[in-house]
Amino acid sequence: MTAPAISVTRPVGQALERVKLILFRPFDAAKWFTIGFCAWLALLGRRGFNFNYNFNHRTGQLSEEEARAQFFRVRDYVVDHLYWIVPVACVVLAFALTVWVLFTWLNSRGTFMFLHCVAVNRGDVAQPWRQYRREGNSLFGFRLGVGLIIMAVTFPLLGLIIWHLGRMFLDDSWDAHGIWIVVLLGLAWLGFLFVLGLIRKLTDDFVVPLMYRRRLGWRDGWSGCWRLLAAHPGEFLLYLLFQIPLMIAIAIVVVTVVIVTCCLAGCLLVLPYLGTVVLLPVLVFSRSYPLYYLAQFGPEFDTFAPTEPPVAAAAPQGGGDVPPASP
Repeated sequence: MTAPAISVTRPVGQALERVKLILFRPFDAAKWFTIGFCAWLALLGRRGFNFNYNFNHRTGQLSEEEARAQFFRVRDYVVDHLYWIVPVACVVLAFALTVWVLFTWLNSRGTFMFLHCVAVNRGDVAQPWRQYRREGNSLFGFRLGVGLIIMAVTFPLLGLIIWHLGRMFLDDSWDAHGIWIVVLLGLAWLGFLFVLGLIRKLTDDFVVPLMYRRRLGWRDGWSGCWRLLAAHPGEFLLYLLFQIPLMIAIAIVVVTVVIVTCCLAGCLLVLPYLGTVVLLPVLVFSRSYPLYYLAQFGPEFDTFAPTEPPVAAAAPQGGGDVPPASP
């Protein structure tokens, strides 16, 4: 029997129907806000922030002499006040790391809560919080490790880039050798970020559903995902390329809604929890699309089918992974 062709467009219609089924058939405000809370947890700490500061209100930019003078003033101030700057910096760093770890843990647990709501078409909070505790904690461990790797690579690379740029700026010697070093370091950093983005995409779209469907830890989830990728590299490459027009289409829809509502929707989108509730149709679609794509590879990959019962055996030492249940 010939296996059905894998399509990147068929799941679009299926995901749209899923959005209608979950949020509009019928419309239930309590269910909407409950699923929105789970989605908010799943996105906690994963949105970027943009900062814009104008250094010179008269010209909009600093001259080279002013910038160099300001640098030396800041350097002298820091050197003269190290006795209190270092302790404060350590406290701020410890606080930031604590918040990051807490957000990563809540986000990992919320990822399975939101996936559960989409998979079973139900607004649940307590049940998936308890039921997928082991899987959520395993995902937390994976994300924590990836985050530490990001810090270990990003900070030295950015430090080297800033050091070389600062040296050339202060010495007023923009030599080709130094510029090439900065360019190569920048390309290495961008390549590193691209690989991390790919890992994050595959984790969210395929590893997490496998962990949810089969009650796995992150190691077995990634093992199953890797076997599927190795067996169907062309299909998954097409899937990743299709994300570009798909994201453009989603962005156009969101911008259109903001314009039609006279920016009211845009104002709500910046609010911490209400913004997620307003954006819930887009989030449910974005969560459903990879699930329907994955389901095309066989019933064992169908996240919408009833999940397998939890494995009773204790997790092995060291990894916290649950061995896969028999198909």
